[in-house]
Amino acid sequence: MLPPLAPDTEAALLAAALAARENAYAPYSGFRVGAAALDAEGRIHAGCNVENAAYPQSQCAEATALGAMVTAGGLVLTAIAIAGPDTGAEGPFLTPCGGCRQRIREFAAGNLPILACQPRGIVARYTLADLLPESFGPGHLG
Repeated sequence: MLPPLAPDTEAALLAAALAARENAYAPYSGFRVGAAALDAEGRIHAGCNVENAAYPQSQCAEATALGAMVTAGGLVLTAIAIAGPDTGAEGPFLTPCGGCRQRIREFAAGNLPILACQPRGIVARYTLADLLPESFGPGHLG
């Protein structure tokens, strides 16, 4: 079950993810992505994708946002929004890649709300467990 987020919190996450998307460095793909991570203190940390001519060296928006969160001292993620391009009402809706799902898992439990966003608003809501079932996390290491 998805934990409830206050409408103003969802709106703030959407705005931050969309604003970060505008700053994406995507000269090769043109595929701009923004992310906004909410930490346990209620702070929002934004990030965008940063491409590189050596494609494997690119960085996802979620990784950038999580890095900003950790840099600010946040270690518990309570929600994350990912903003991609408008794909229409039928989708597909942008969700974190597999690597970012694992990065998110490092800082959150399975009930973490993940908001899929487009310029027109929040288009889908998931939990981390929806996207990464039976995940491996810090608890497995003792």
